[in-house]
Amino acid sequence: MGQNFIACDREQSFLLPPDVREWLPEDHFAWFVLDAVAQMDLAAFYGAYRADGHGRAAFDPGMVVALLLYAYARGTRSSRAIERACEEDVAYRVIGANQVPDHTTLARFRQRHQDALAGLFGEVLGLCAQAGLVQVDVIAVDGTKVHANASERATCDYEQIAREILADADAVDQEEDERYGERRGDELPEHLATGEGRAKWLAEAKRRLEQQRAEEARPIPASRPQRLRDAKRRLEEDLQTECRANAAYEAYRARGVMRNGRRMGSPPKPYTPPATPQGKINTTDPDSRNVKTPRGWVQGYNAQAATNEPQIVIAAELTNSSADFGQIGPMVDAARRELCAAGVAEAPQVVLADAGYWHQVQMQALAGDGIQVLIPPDANKRKGTRPGWDGGLYAFMRRVLHTPVGAELYGKRNGMIEPVFGHTKFNRKIDRFQRRGRAACRSEWRLITATHNLLKLHQQHLRLAAA
Repeated sequence: MGQNFIACDREQSFLLPPDVREWLPEDHFAWFVLDAVAQMDLAAFYGAYRADGHGRAAFDPGMVVALLLYAYARGTRSSRAIERACEEDVAYRVIGANQVPDHTTLARFRQRHQDALAGLFGEVLGLCAQAGLVQVDVIAVDGTKVHANASERATCDYEQIAREILADADAVDQEEDERYGERRGDELPEHLATGEGRAKWLAEAKRRLEQQRAEEARPIPASRPQRLRDAKRRLEEDLQTECRANAAYEAYRARGVMRNGRRMGSPPKPYTPPATPQGKINTTDPDSRNVKTPRGWVQGYNAQAATNEPQIVIAAELTNSSADFGQIGPMVDAARRELCAAGVAEAPQVVLADAGYWHQVQMQALAGDGIQVLIPPDANKRKGTRPGWDGGLYAFMRRVLHTPVGAELYGKRNGMIEPVFGHTKFNRKIDRFQRRGRAACRSEWRLITATHNLLKLHQQHLRLAAA
């Protein structure tokens, strides 16, 4: 009698057409994502398409949203990887109804519906609130540095950018000369055709202020020449802002009277702003900054989050400031907005944050709203107190944190928020943004945290089903 094995016949045909839905267990996460998407308000997605039905048929936005939510929850964000999974992975096939959107379609969907995808964070938070997972009597605020889709080596100063712009322009001129000869009949005027004249023309054109940078949400250009011009414009805006501020200050001092009516002392020494911008900017993602991490400096963003005790993210925002200083007030305000939009009437009572968030004005404003803020004035790595940080609120906070109640409350901080970052960056391998620009990366960060909440909600669902 020979060895006994289960038959492995790869040429065996199905007697009946297969149903891929039968290949997924009933408690699979893909089914949960589909049920969650069915409860979401996706009007912002559907409203972007023509209502008269004209034109080529598009993929159902609900299907693509479910596909992206499932993929991000599994740590898959590459459009090409998602396209490949729609062919090879049963769960993706079920969600996509056996359709395979190509990677370009998926990438453009994320670009076109950037704001709507960011809004999914609120939709998922609302589902978590319905499941009773949004208790916000104590919340923790912290930030983590996420690498931008850019290299720190792409950071250049004004002269480097100007030289490359002129070099590109000269290369284009040479190519056209070779293609069309010395004269084509549509040459540039002589004062613009020279390298020096072109440099003056570019400098004049890029000095125009298009709009305030705080209000800008334009996508980062795909081509490098366009990104170079955008980076050059930003550096020039920085210099113009410095010059205007200096002129306003000197005019204020020239009057010789302070705001309280008292006369000023001797005028300050005159300051001459530099002739050209002195700062540096990244030419791949101009919105990103060189931010400090425990392992050194990286080109990236400071991703902020506020979580509760069940590790549900109740607010997710993005800044390009390396320090957390000044973020405690905006993050608590963001948490209150998200909770109100999710239909949660409860407001945070206690806010926990590390020493980097110490901002006395914002802390006192939150205390005036009835929110207790627990932030140590001294970092853990510091031995002793900060020089000059004695008395007043500093001494009061140290006393509060040394009480049994204060120590117990603050001891919850690490367990509330650090596992969120650890699960995101190490378990799901999401430690770098794929998109460029602050608005695009904010949308991606909110989608990342929304899928974290979705995974938490699924775990709660499984626990209740097993009980």
